[in-house]
Amino acid sequence: MEKLTLLTSEEHASTRLDAFLADQLEATTRSGAVKLIESGQVTVNGKAVAKNYKLRGGETVEVEVPDPAPIALVPQDIPLDIVYEDGDVIVVNKPKGLVVHPAPGHPDGTLVNALLYHCGDSLSGIGGELRPGIVHRIDRDTSGLIIAAKNDLAHQGLSDQLQDHTLSRVYRCIVTGNLREDCGTVDAPIGRHPIDRKKMAVVHDGRRAVTHWQVLERYQGFTYVECRLETGRTHQIRVHMAHTGHPILGDTVYGSKKAVPGLQGQCLHAVGLRFLHPRTGEAVELHCGLTEEFEVQLKKLRAKSGC
Repeated sequence: MEKLTLLTSEEHASTRLDAFLADQLEATTRSGAVKLIESGQVTVNGKAVAKNYKLRGGETVEVEVPDPAPIALVPQDIPLDIVYEDGDVIVVNKPKGLVVHPAPGHPDGTLVNALLYHCGDSLSGIGGELRPGIVHRIDRDTSGLIIAAKNDLAHQGLSDQLQDHTLSRVYRCIVTGNLREDCGTVDAPIGRHPIDRKKMAVVHDGRRAVTHWQVLERYQGFTYVECRLETGRTHQIRVHMAHTGHPILGDTVYGSKKAVPGLQGQCLHAVGLRFLHPRTGEAVELHCGLTEEFEVQLKKLRAKSGC
């Protein structure tokens, strides 16, 4: 059982409690929120209220969230774009829309299900029962290179490289607006958003997060940027770019709520991966091209800007 404390703000005024909870709690639907309220697991300012209670803003909402039901991992024949594979590691070019590992709301159809089908029992167990082989993650609507370990030796070696920053991850994105400098570094701590639990934010008590960026091309109202992660916090590039005042094109969570025609989610792609092979110590450097929808957005911007 997890106990959460949520704070409402003025923007939540007149919002129904069940709608607020469904928006704030990951993998909780409106009907699931209603069940929590009706079972007495939700209080507002210390008092039980009805599911249709309308918030005023400034309240303290406390929620007791029951532990999720166990998820059974099932191998599934999901096509994989394999960029590199040997007896220790596998690197996949993940498409947009593919969730990395099972979680409440996404019990199957994930990258882990696909890896189980492809690799059989050859995946490390360090990541736990729901994340076999997973060393690092990529957001559902971010595409590109992701590495998985086939055994514990490889997993530990790659995890160590994540910690000491010798495992390099390079992304490309299109951001809104024009960055004034040609390159720079965002060194700003990231933690859970104080109001919206589904979001991350730059907060003073967050974990250190460092993103190095470089401008590749400039257009009218947009900039094509390459980002290199020094750390790997949840939503790091998306949060940091928004923090600079230049959210990623198509990111409806940290940028404009308006969807971009022809673009699913944020225009963010992991193009490069460099690591030392955990068994041989040799450097492995891998690259992949941009997605078709990313290329289409670049062509539109280049044409509009006369590039």
